[in-house]
Amino acid sequence: MAIAKAERLMNLALCLLGTRRPLSKRELRDSIEAYVETFRPGNGGAGSDDSFNRMFERDKDDLRELGLVIETVESLDGEIGYLARRDSNRLPPITLDAEEAAALGLAAKVWQQARLAGAASGALQKLRAAGLPEDVDPYEAHGALEPRIPVHEAAFEPLMLACRDRRPVIFDYRKATAAHPEPRDVEPWALECWRGHWYLAGFDRDRGAERVFRLSRITGRVRSRGASFTAPVPDVVTVRETVASWAGETADRSALIRLRTDAGYPLRAKATAVRELGDGWDELEIPYGHGLDAWLVEFGPDVVVLDPAELRADVVDRLRAVAKG
Repeated sequence: MAIAKAERLMNLALCLLGTRRPLSKRELRDSIEAYVETFRPGNGGAGSDDSFNRMFERDKDDLRELGLVIETVESLDGEIGYLARRDSNRLPPITLDAEEAAALGLAAKVWQQARLAGAASGALQKLRAAGLPEDVDPYEAHGALEPRIPVHEAAFEPLMLACRDRRPVIFDYRKATAAHPEPRDVEPWALECWRGHWYLAGFDRDRGAERVFRLSRITGRVRSRGASFTAPVPDVVTVRETVASWAGETADRSALIRLRTDAGYPLRAKATAVRELGDGWDELEIPYGHGLDAWLVEFGPDVVVLDPAELRADVVDRLRAVAKG
């Protein structure tokens, strides 16, 4: 069975690489011998369209996991086709020095506690096959560094794949100021880690504008849609700037807060002024930008907002939403 699957995947890859135009599922089903044999009429019920679609989707995902870039193209009449362009699947010669190999090894170690650990290890193996020097061990260099990016949210993997494949998604999202989640129809652009939290930047179709969503507030299952993107995707730098702004990194004014002594060290690190009040409290002046209210809520009873009034009201609203469950 393993040999049969490997042969089927090889034939599918060659077919996608050899075509000059997108091929539909029907054309691929009729062109690849393994599909013809398995799903011919009268083959014990195995010839159903649903069975073929499931096998084809698994095969396509397996090829993508192996590194084949498969494009999904929609024709004018709405038919979906697939192809793998040779120029997109040609790996140039790889020449890495020790420092570059160490950087790749360090990046792979970041994912050791996540579900991407296997993919990161596989990527290094592919680099070995493509010319990474055998005398360079990317895992050993700078071994004293132990970076970690925790990925606990179930939404991470389906959103990562949706960003890669440019597939719109639907999910339920609970805002910090809301007691119940609401459905969101989003064209996902990129995932960014900021202050230990993962965010999704994308185009919210219902609101007709870009939005940033914190993954920990996504509830339920992320569902994919078959439609194409309707809004242009900005470059990576713009997306990072958007996440930074929504996460409260971009500040254009100041806020005054009370903070318990020996608490809230991240806030103290950003403070522009600190004054001891006594009785276990300090007064801090910190940069104020979009998203600061959400950050302050994380410190619970250790923080009291003094000014401005709008920030204080936003923090109170968020705390009430949390209290309502």
